[in-house]
Amino acid sequence: MSIHPTQTQIQLARQGDITPAMKAVSEQEDLSVETICQHVAAGQTVIPANHHHTNLRPIGIGAALRTKINANIGNSALSSNAECELSKLHTAISYGADTVMDLSTGADIADIRRAIISASTVPIGTVPIYEAVSRVEQPEDITPELLLDVVEDHARQGVDYITVHVGVLKEHVARASQRLLGIVSRGGAITARWMKVHNKQNLLYTNFDALLDICRTHDVTLSLGDGLRPGCLADASDDAQFAELETLGELVRRSREAGVQAMVEGPGHIPLDQIEMNMRREAEVCDGAPFYILGPVVTDCAPGYDHITSAIGAAVGAMHGAAMLCYVTPKEHLGLPNARDVRDGVIAYKIAAHAADIGRHRPGARQRDDDISRARAAFDWEEQFRLALDPEKARELREEALHERRLEQEDSAEEANRYCTMCGPKFCSMRVSQQAIGTDEGE
Repeated sequence: MSIHPTQTQIQLARQGDITPAMKAVSEQEDLSVETICQHVAAGQTVIPANHHHTNLRPIGIGAALRTKINANIGNSALSSNAECELSKLHTAISYGADTVMDLSTGADIADIRRAIISASTVPIGTVPIYEAVSRVEQPEDITPELLLDVVEDHARQGVDYITVHVGVLKEHVARASQRLLGIVSRGGAITARWMKVHNKQNLLYTNFDALLDICRTHDVTLSLGDGLRPGCLADASDDAQFAELETLGELVRRSREAGVQAMVEGPGHIPLDQIEMNMRREAEVCDGAPFYILGPVVTDCAPGYDHITSAIGAAVGAMHGAAMLCYVTPKEHLGLPNARDVRDGVIAYKIAAHAADIGRHRPGARQRDDDISRARAAFDWEEQFRLALDPEKARELREEALHERRLEQEDSAEEANRYCTMCGPKFCSMRVSQQAIGTDEGE
């Protein structure tokens, strides 16, 4: 995507060079390309665009831009295959995911990733340590050389951003010992175990310059993972979480100095009243690096509905500056999501992101809402379906309601289109109010 394949977006932006990717983001965001270039140069916006991902449509991720959402897919050691994961990919993209992460941990990881990158027009993220673990007998058998080789493989295949748990330091782990749920991040837990067994510092932290070299060569964006994120409300905003955040701030600055784009991942389970504080703290500690947050989940007692419990937190987080929201599906804490779960998760997060963009007064954000309101006033059902975030669901529920009505009483198609079955013709507030103020064309 770059006009100079040997340089990254942030390096080019600092030189004042406008890339095709920056132009594309400018058009999407309705902002001047000079503004986009300035934000990328400052590290406040990232454009994950690996040179090898040739069919990519670039996007920008930053607090000044439209809120983005990510959908996680990937197989496990117990379930799924390439065909299933490609189905999830197409579902995620068709319903509006801005990026997709392949979190595969089972068989054929490299082949699944290759197929996903080839089929995807949106940026693809991965967590290289998962594949590294799959290549050894025990997690502690990973070596720095192996992990960096895996990162190199991902970069050469075209992965646009990688999550790395570089901020989990040896001295931080003890702070999580008193937690109710300990370390819930897979990458964080693997890293903590490796450090304990070897009595050494984080293997990527001590090899961070080598990691930066790989990312700079291929323009892979670093997503600095929150390996000590809280996994329940009882563990939120504790010393372990914020100790890691301080290290992530240091790593953001080192990444920028090396010409590598970087964003920061945020907490998983946070009470509603602590979200704003967490967003502000990340912005201060990490010098405005884009914040990529998982939820946060705002209550722990609704398994099966965590796409809702987390979307509530996501909307609040985005309202206070989060740049990208990592979706949660109804299967969170229960099992591997299927295509239906992916759809439900994406739509929940599209709602959260859109609500936040309206609240932050992003240019044009409310246009869709105003247009659908006009369609409702005109009883224009087709236009309402077209403007819906999930047109299929809206149409399905409307048809279901009309079918139930037809079983009770036959209405003409024209008459049925002038009300819904919640209110009917007599109690339809819009119809009655239009008659009252003289805007009903039928009067």
